[in-house]
Amino acid sequence: MSIVLTEFARPRLFPAEPRRNTIQDCTPEQFVRRLNEETPVAVLDGYAPFCKLHVHRNWTSTRCMTIPIDEFNRRQLRSAYEARNSNELPVLVRWFEDVEPPVAAYLIAILYDRAQMAKEGTPVDADWGVVGCLYTMTPEETPMTPITIMRNALGVEEGGSGVQIDREAYRRSVEFWERHAGWRG
Repeated sequence: MSIVLTEFARPRLFPAEPRRNTIQDCTPEQFVRRLNEETPVAVLDGYAPFCKLHVHRNWTSTRCMTIPIDEFNRRQLRSAYEARNSNELPVLVRWFEDVEPPVAAYLIAILYDRAQMAKEGTPVDADWGVVGCLYTMTPEETPMTPITIMRNALGVEEGGSGVQIDREAYRRSVEFWERHAGWRG
């Protein structure tokens, strides 16, 4: 099995100007090499048959990607309309500023198979392409944000995957994201 880093994920996980809320202490090449050489702690089914999640113990200083919202940090929440890239429409996002999350215990690589990558117009020369990564304290998937679930249902022309909305997964997502937010450093 071979894994590559997709051009979609590269600027989000390894931006040209490094940020504290992205993968730390390794290059994109080192990251992919580790995914290819190290047996994951677990392999989880993703939200569709073409998606798998490879759970690895965190070997970096990368911090957790989400933080529970509480009465003390709520005032540090910010929001704006943003697009993930120039081809997508902006959507409402929110995040914490001026917080210090713990170092994540796990890095969970989100992989799409070769057929799905080709369907989305970004073929890969490998069995799997990394489309994202979760940084968590537990070896479990963080729910997709509600807007990501909706974008996926809109199809590849709108930056999604073409997978219909699973209403129960959407409700679980809302429940989680009402109580958590990402952060920016």
